[in-house]
Amino acid sequence: MRMFSGLVTEFSKVLDKLAGFCLVLLMALVVSNVVLRTVFKSPILGTYEYVSFLTAVVIGLALAYCAVQNGHIAIGLVADRLRCRTRAVVDTLVNAAALVFWGLTAWYIAGYAGAMTASGVVSPTTQTPFYPFVYLVAFGLLALCLVLLVRLAESVKKAAVK
Repeated sequence: MRMFSGLVTEFSKVLDKLAGFCLVLLMALVVSNVVLRTVFKSPILGTYEYVSFLTAVVIGLALAYCAVQNGHIAIGLVADRLRCRTRAVVDTLVNAAALVFWGLTAWYIAGYAGAMTASGVVSPTTQTPFYPFVYLVAFGLLALCLVLLVRLAESVKKAAVK
């Protein structure tokens, strides 16, 4: 289990670095567009669409590593006052619910991307297909599910031991 956890953590880091690269690309696009619009009166066509696509990719790919670092909002007011075993049981239930929720979300988003592929949906200005970006978001959610699976196994182990 420790090896699987390490692989999931490293995979999440790689996705986070990719998300960081997309964020830098997004910032460069926005700055370039502002400069070109101001200096040459000629903006980059479709900047709004590309920024939207890249923002979705950044969020989708960064979720897993955020979960690895426990960077998400957690309400610990009640849970911190519980005994260790009770807290482990609550963590198990929360991780299981989150895994099911995000797993179903990834599944439906991938299905939505498949429907977009079949129908040929493209952005209005640049005619860029939507589906690759939607698939990337689904892939990021799948990576989040792997992190949640590791967390679930750890919380089950804590609940069973204590």
